[in-house]
Amino acid sequence: MTAKPWGDHVYRIGNEEHFDVQNPDDDKNIELQKKHIEPWLAAVFQSEHLALLLGSGFTKAVAYQAGTSAADMACDYNGFPLDDKLKDAAQKAAETMGRGEANIEDQIRVASSLAQGLKILGDDRHTKITVALDALFKRFLNGISKTERDLKSAAEKCAAPEPADAEPAAGEEASEKLDPLVMLVSFLLSFSSRTATRERLHIFTTNYDRLIEYGADLAGLHLLDRFVGCLEPIFRSSRLDIDMHYNPPGIRGEPRYLEGVVRLTKLHGSLDWVYRNGFVRKVGLPFGPQDEHPAINDQPCDSVMIYPNSAKDRETSEYPYVELFRDYAAAVCRPNSVLVTYGYGFGDEHINRTIADMLTIPSTHLVIISFGDEGGRVSSFCKYVGRKAQISLLIGPHFGNMPTLVENYLPKPAIDRITIRQTELLRNRGWEPAFRKDEEEER
Repeated sequence: MTAKPWGDHVYRIGNEEHFDVQNPDDDKNIELQKKHIEPWLAAVFQSEHLALLLGSGFTKAVAYQAGTSAADMACDYNGFPLDDKLKDAAQKAAETMGRGEANIEDQIRVASSLAQGLKILGDDRHTKITVALDALFKRFLNGISKTERDLKSAAEKCAAPEPADAEPAAGEEASEKLDPLVMLVSFLLSFSSRTATRERLHIFTTNYDRLIEYGADLAGLHLLDRFVGCLEPIFRSSRLDIDMHYNPPGIRGEPRYLEGVVRLTKLHGSLDWVYRNGFVRKVGLPFGPQDEHPAINDQPCDSVMIYPNSAKDRETSEYPYVELFRDYAAAVCRPNSVLVTYGYGFGDEHINRTIADMLTIPSTHLVIISFGDEGGRVSSFCKYVGRKAQISLLIGPHFGNMPTLVENYLPKPAIDRITIRQTELLRNRGWEPAFRKDEEEER
């Protein structure tokens, strides 16, 4: 790895060196890059074990394409006593995690710990901190709800047909913009279109919104998580590796894997998770709910499962997150596995540690796709692990731009048996594919 911070665009697939890519947006360069990147990713996505880690950049990318913005993760100390102490402690916690700047998760963790400590000491200020935490939770939850509402509204507006006589607005180009919903569906299908001989795609995310679930519904994907039930599914600790099969016509006793099945693990919880009567439950919350939804009570810090919620006690702060991170480590830390990250800034040390452990297995591979290298965290992580041959990079505003990624570099979102069979027939008959002749002519 390079010891200095990377430039605007970094591209290295496999063992090929393409650091500091110059002018990657040029049409001719895109075609040259595509010939290396798309086949490589197509092979990577059919690895024996494939996991996809999505960070906040995933929601931001879809929101940007839809013309809106994502929820802010900044700290909010309004109404908190001892705010200076909280700020210092949250900042130290963020630095320990390798994040740099503190965010609302650090604030919640520190404020919850402070409230418990003051309660043990018999200090009445613990009540004020709990009240301030409830207000903070509500503001944060409402911000996530607003993000979902804005995304849904903007996406539906983009999908609505325009009048035949409509003209572009002044200064607006007539170029066609990729529909955000089409982009979202294509992105998910590119990863989930795996052959039946391969294990299911496992998606991990640190996001609290339900954009993945929303896109999966649109794409017709079946999501498998640890929740069991119909009206209010309950989180279960048992790992039964439940899957979906079907019986093909005319064949008995030979069930086949159903296509379009994906495993989903939300490492930091979700907007629709609540802690009620000793169980973690998933409540019926529509995508983009209105503020102050009835499913969220007046004391959300005691019920809503936002990571890490230790407002009640240590046991509830560790459950269900211990189970979720066990799933994460078990899925990626095994031979012949590939982890692809998109929109993840490598700011969570507990997640980075597992990735570093994964790379100690020689047959594993890490693919990092990111819009940028904020704070130099990605380059620092790569330098720290030092497994150059096991890391592929697509970094920068060009490669991290989701429309560009979907339209040019991600493999076709389908299990393309027809093309595979066609290539085999051409090879067996000694007919050289046309694209190889074109490559030789270019040389």
